[in-house]
Amino acid sequence: MMRKIESAIDLELDGEADLVFSIAAHTLANLESESFTITGDGEPLDVIESIDRSECRLHRVTTSAKHIEMRYSATVLDRAQPNEPEELDLIQFRRPSRYAESDLLGPTARSMFRGKQGFELVDAVVDWVSRNISYVPGSSAPTDGARDTFLKRQGVCRDFAHLTIAFLRANDLPARLVSVYAPGLVPMDFHAVVEVLVDGAWYVVDSTHLAPRRLMQRIASGRDAADTAFLSNTIANLRLSKLHVDATSSELILEDWTERVQLG
Repeated sequence: MMRKIESAIDLELDGEADLVFSIAAHTLANLESESFTITGDGEPLDVIESIDRSECRLHRVTTSAKHIEMRYSATVLDRAQPNEPEELDLIQFRRPSRYAESDLLGPTARSMFRGKQGFELVDAVVDWVSRNISYVPGSSAPTDGARDTFLKRQGVCRDFAHLTIAFLRANDLPARLVSVYAPGLVPMDFHAVVEVLVDGAWYVVDSTHLAPRRLMQRIASGRDAADTAFLSNTIANLRLSKLHVDATSSELILEDWTERVQLG
């Protein structure tokens, strides 16, 4: 299987900025080719690549340019081996976090899914979120967390993921958010899904049911969107003037949502 992924981001800045992009394929990806460029006012900028604890690749740029253009493309062969769980995962990904407030939703979540464990619990949570939350672009704010989504009953992929994570953590299953390129996704964008730790392995679930999981390419994973945002900015104000994402696959896969899938 071969997948082609690409993204383009244009920014307008009003002063010096410290930008961090999280858009590159994960370190475990089997890359055949890759291209990454960032320019400021038409000139190439120095980029510092860092690898975080989850082996996500972060690209940092400090600039005072007014117009920024980021271009990324890669060809990925086959699927990488799944992440092996670490002992710390059992602690970190059970805890409440900024956008997945499992403590606030805890009593409700435990009441809703009482008596369920393991994959039975996972299936029940994914089914509830899928059936009760409407996918409505533009319906949520960047500051919305799982509790907001539960009350509003609508959101986009990150909102579905945060609520799924909060319900799972509240019932003692470690869960984390994963940003991905998702061939087959409509409308095309960066996508957010969930990995849940069951029986010693990470399995990917997607309560939106919008794209085949086996075709997804991991970008980053973390507690929630605070760890996986495609762009972080400090110091300057900015305006996003262009966002383009595309992902295609050489294979067509019909999704079986009952299948247990691990993400490479």
